[in-house]
Amino acid sequence: MFFPIGDTQVQGGYKPYVAYTFLVLNILIFLYQFSLGSGINQFIITYGTIPAEISSGQDYYTLLTSMFLHGGWMHLIGNMLFLWVFGDNIEATIGSVKFFFFYIFGGLAASAAHILLDMNSNMPSVGASGAIAAVLGAYLIMFPKSKVKILVLIIFQNFKVPAIAFLGLWFVQQLISGVGEIGKNSDTGGVAWWAHIGGFVFGIAFGFLFKGMIRSDKRNRIPTPKDYV
Repeated sequence: MFFPIGDTQVQGGYKPYVAYTFLVLNILIFLYQFSLGSGINQFIITYGTIPAEISSGQDYYTLLTSMFLHGGWMHLIGNMLFLWVFGDNIEATIGSVKFFFFYIFGGLAASAAHILLDMNSNMPSVGASGAIAAVLGAYLIMFPKSKVKILVLIIFQNFKVPAIAFLGLWFVQQLISGVGEIGKNSDTGGVAWWAHIGGFVFGIAFGFLFKGMIRSDKRNRIPTPKDYV
């Protein structure tokens, strides 16, 4: 198993207040979930996105609340690592306000893709994965020459791989898994692959728009904690 732990992108600009605020919010809300004990299931049913309910015009608020819920520790840790590694460079380039709306609408686009592919599902969908997938899509277009630092847990070594290879392979995996799930009963649980795909495509589209905003002068780069990993 491997995880991204940093990147080599040296883009200066805005401090990533929004990206890191989202990260902290996700952690705090998960800790609250954890404190509920047996009540966590009802909490997820209430605030997770259920496609069948959205399709029938109910509980639209869950399209937002579900972005800040997670199904377990590994779900949370994986998502937050991706947000920490990739989110700050997008925000540093486009600004905090634009990043806020990009992240939220990326998550909404991801939920829309998930719902459209399985409109009758009664299984709650939770997680920041869709919004983060949008961040990954934008990063792929904006910083294709960057390298991603990955930690391989089996040998506890880290390596650098081109972002275009890392993110490209990630998307192919999501696409293959998503196509494989078409027609299956999603009410037994699983990963919302099409939310990942929808978010990533949304991010790619906006990545082309944001790419023109990349600063040519990188001398004023603001260091972030991951630079010292």
